[in-house]
Amino acid sequence: MKSDLFSSEHMAQPATAPGMTLQNAKSIKYAVNGEMHARQGAMIAFRGNLQFERKGQGIGGMLKRAVTGEGLALMAVRGQGEAWFAHEAANCFIVELDQGDSITINGRNVLCFDPTLSYEIKTVKGAGMVGGGLFNSVFTGYGKLGLICEGTPIVIPVTAAQPVYVDTDAVVGWSQQLTTSLNRSQSVGSMVRGGSGEAVQLMLQGEGFVIVRPSEARPEKTAN
Repeated sequence: MKSDLFSSEHMAQPATAPGMTLQNAKSIKYAVNGEMHARQGAMIAFRGNLQFERKGQGIGGMLKRAVTGEGLALMAVRGQGEAWFAHEAANCFIVELDQGDSITINGRNVLCFDPTLSYEIKTVKGAGMVGGGLFNSVFTGYGKLGLICEGTPIVIPVTAAQPVYVDTDAVVGWSQQLTTSLNRSQSVGSMVRGGSGEAVQLMLQGEGFVIVRPSEARPEKTAN
């Protein structure tokens, strides 16, 4: 049987080392040798001796999602084998953290991560009870973090002289060392008279970067 479908571009190759790699722009391959973590419902294929276990629904088993504070359920994958992860054909990226690094990520953008990474759910300072970044997850430690983004992400440098203002529905993550606060760009009256409605943005200040997606968030589908 012949087809471009069977070219090396599409063919899954045996893993040469444990850990996370990009299979292609839309999926991540993880060669499991022990344990790893992923969002529930993200596994699209696997081979080998692997067990999938839902993590508890307490704080330790969920990543808070921006806007509503709803939880993103996680699962642990244990054993030896290979697993592939994806989510609604979103673009996939791998961030590698060294010891001492930290990054704040919106839970809806997390696909999978190494067990050597620690995460903590934190309230975004300055967000009060409004704004899309009320709850985000801070990843620290060393290892790889697999992210998803609808569309091609934009990474914007933040400097002390130039803070960046982002739509809370579009933010993917930012450098943990940045400070956050809310910025109001319109009055209620201007919104009623036909303004854009995007009256509140998250302002980031300091030295670092912020990652945004080229579309606003859509409601998450519940993982089965």
